[in-house]
Amino acid sequence: MDFEQKFGHDNMQRIKEFCLMDDTFMSKCFEDNIECTELVLHIILDRNDLAVESVHAQHQICSLQGRSIVLDIYAVDSAGKRYNIEVQRSYDGAVTKRARYNSSLLDANITNAGDRYENLAETYVIFITESDVLGGNEPIYHIDRIIRETGKYFGDESHIIYVNGKNRDETPLGLLMHDFTCKNPEDMKYSKLAERTKFLKESEKGVASMCRIMEDLRRETAEKTKIEMARKIILSGEMSEDKVKKMFGLSDDDLKTDEDKAS
Repeated sequence: MDFEQKFGHDNMQRIKEFCLMDDTFMSKCFEDNIECTELVLHIILDRNDLAVESVHAQHQICSLQGRSIVLDIYAVDSAGKRYNIEVQRSYDGAVTKRARYNSSLLDANITNAGDRYENLAETYVIFITESDVLGGNEPIYHIDRIIRETGKYFGDESHIIYVNGKNRDETPLGLLMHDFTCKNPEDMKYSKLAERTKFLKESEKGVASMCRIMEDLRRETAEKTKIEMARKIILSGEMSEDKVKKMFGLSDDDLKTDEDKAS
């Protein structure tokens, strides 16, 4: 089949350039895919006994104030531990307080009124970053709370991990980072990731699903651009809010910021 004729040259070129460091592609690759998720967690956590029970891509969770964020990957293992895996190509998306925020939201969304604190599930927030954002020239960074005076682990079971995507050594983690930046499935080291990548890039069903996602993203970007333009016109005073809403086909709710919606 001529995929370029069916799906378009631009779409096929963009799909060809995707790698697992692109959150859109990574989310689709891991969506409901327990095998791939287990592989990544086994390598990053250096544990082969971990059994993933569920995986959700682009998983939305909300704070107590109503503000929502979308997690690239949210997984739960057989012991009830929670995992958030994020890929970030820029430093801004992997700042330390973003990791703290994600960790707090995991806690807030796994507790119910009356739950005992000692039953709080263990959580892992894992950032796989294209560059060494923490700047220590380490392949992986484990962040856990410690007691300063004793140097002992605090034991709250809340973990943050940064994986340095620049690492290219011959360890399992280095090979994994190679695969996360690899565009050609034939050059990937781990067969499970290669098979999934090949399906999304070279099969009719996989390419069709990626095209649908890209079209959704284009529509979402266009809508955001329209809303931002409308807000700027209203703030400038060039036109009344009612006229702007009518011109752009927007509602009161469309023009609300995240802060407005949370208040």
